[in-house]
Amino acid sequence: MEKGKGVMGSGRRWAVDFSDYSTTPSSRDIPDPPGFSRASQDQDDSAMTRQKKDAEANWKSQKAWEVAQAPFKNLMMMGFMMWMAGSTVHLFSIGITFSALWQPISALQGVGKVFEPYKDSKVDLLGPKLLFIALNLGGLALGVWKLNTLGLLPTHASDWVSSLPPAQEVEYSGGGIPLN
Repeated sequence: MEKGKGVMGSGRRWAVDFSDYSTTPSSRDIPDPPGFSRASQDQDDSAMTRQKKDAEANWKSQKAWEVAQAPFKNLMMMGFMMWMAGSTVHLFSIGITFSALWQPISALQGVGKVFEPYKDSKVDLLGPKLLFIALNLGGLALGVWKLNTLGLLPTHASDWVSSLPPAQEVEYSGGGIPLN
């Protein structure tokens, strides 16, 4: 016998041939025992499949709501950081403020990608998406408010003085007698 060749002659040393060469009838030809029905087993499998699909849809819905509520935690953290930064203009407060503006904007641009894993015909994503958008708009409003408290938004008339035309002179005064 050659090395590596088994009894069966194939390339494997141990191999079992499961082909049925017998002349006896197969198990499909034997009737089912009393009380056993293959149809009821198929129905049980479909009920289990339906339950699994319902459980998966419920899980996806729960996770979608968790993802939708995640910006609230970020909102609280960013609010605390802005409060700690104070109301004076310096590098740290400007960095925190622009971070507070950038995060909601980038999150709003990717709403579809955020909820893509939870898309299902049985899961309604409208509510979680609206909550996600509302919380990110709240974060954006917090950033704009901080810009205003830092005095970086032009909200007063004195901020626009350079673009106003000079005032018309209403009255002229002239000298009476020149003093030499």
